[in-house]
Amino acid sequence: MEDFQVCDHDLSDSALSEYLQAEAIAVDTETMGLIPQRDRLCLVQLCNSEGKVTAIRIALKQTDAPNLKKLLEATNIVKIFHFARFDLATLRHYLHILVQPVFCTKIASKLVRTYTQRHGLKELVQELEQVELDKSSQSSDWGNAKNLSASQLSYAANDVRYLISMRQKLTQMLQREERLEIAQECFQCLPTLVSLDLLQFKDLFEH
Repeated sequence: MEDFQVCDHDLSDSALSEYLQAEAIAVDTETMGLIPQRDRLCLVQLCNSEGKVTAIRIALKQTDAPNLKKLLEATNIVKIFHFARFDLATLRHYLHILVQPVFCTKIASKLVRTYTQRHGLKELVQELEQVELDKSSQSSDWGNAKNLSASQLSYAANDVRYLISMRQKLTQMLQREERLEIAQECFQCLPTLVSLDLLQFKDLFEH
């Protein structure tokens, strides 16, 4: 796969140095399921504006990744996610990483693409990038990190490959519709929502 590398346990020193030069990086995670307290983190993917993708295999019972933590907590680099709320909770729960600052393409999409109810990554990439993603490996065994298939690695890479470009396009749309400021306020609330999620306060704001 072009410009794609896999690291074990943490980001390599050379990759860290390269990613630290970025203004923004795309980030995603693969887990064993959708409940952070139950379903362990298996893979973390990164991509910069040059299209360099790195997948970091996270070991069973691993509790830290110092280079990855340094990168994801760097305040001068925007971290772009799709549905950041889940990934931030997973990274905090398993690797004690407090990611900041953040741009979430799903929140941005919901704020500005009010002409549709389809805000999944597949639909967003198809509209904004004219690319149809293959999501067939979405529900697969990510825990067998040493033996991930080519289709799994391709899926993982594609989950971050288009986020930087989509951030630019969504930002332009938010500016046009005068909703960029409220989007940024939403992104700034994410750490608090993640804290509540990890404490399992799911319905705190309901009547």
